[in-house]
Amino acid sequence: MTDLTLQVNGATRTVPGPASLAGLLAHLGLDARMVVVERNREIVRRGRLEAVALQEGDVIELVHFVGGG
Repeated sequence: MTDLTLQVNGATRTVPGPASLAGLLAHLGLDARMVVVERNREIVRRGRLEAVALQEGDVIELVHFVGGG
C-alpha cells in the first residue's frame, strides 16, 4: 500500500492507497448518498464512485446536502 496525497475541499489529506472515490468517502465517514463528488473539476456520478481510482495529487471537492425548512 502506498499513501496518496490529495486536496480535499482545499485541505491536504493523506489517504491509504490504492483507493477509489467510494473508499475515500468511507475513509472520511461520509455517506455517498449525502454528497456530490467532484474530482479534478469533473462531477462523478454516484454509480461510478467505486470505479474511479484516486491518483496522487487529485483535487477532490465534496459538497454536502443540507436539509431544512
